[in-house]
Amino acid sequence: MKTITPAPLTSEAFSDYGDVIEVEGSPDKIINQGMCGRHHDLADLDFGTGQAGISLFDAKARTLPYAVDLVERHPEGSQAFIPVDGVPMIVVVADDIDGQPVNLKAFISQPGQSINLHRGTWHGVLAPLDREGRFVVVDRIGQGANLEEHWFPEPWIVAAPDR
Repeated sequence: MKTITPAPLTSEAFSDYGDVIEVEGSPDKIINQGMCGRHHDLADLDFGTGQAGISLFDAKARTLPYAVDLVERHPEGSQAFIPVDGVPMIVVVADDIDGQPVNLKAFISQPGQSINLHRGTWHGVLAPLDREGRFVVVDRIGQGANLEEHWFPEPWIVAAPDR
């Protein structure tokens, strides 16, 4: 059995796989007659030949330790997960070698964090931690296959971090 210890989700640690979407510092612009601050363009969205779609996902709770027997990727576009109700996520990603996911890594998001997975990034399924959650998902809508799955013969285990 392969075990992964999750790390906190940071922009630096996650940069090879996607963007951490979160507010840092003051807004870029003040709009709406001074009543709204805009934190502008926080993710590198990529929809190839498709278009952006916005969906709502209702996801069941997961707990640690958490078994990862499947990862997937979207070769035609990026995919963003934005929690509506602030629930943290277990975020699993992997490197790619010759079309195969390797070197799995796990992160735990914090309140106020969302993610955008770059096009073609191997990742685990949407996994809210300890309670169910609703998520806005922004991803590619268009022609052609945009989902590849890889099932592991033996699951990876995301361990509960030492406290």
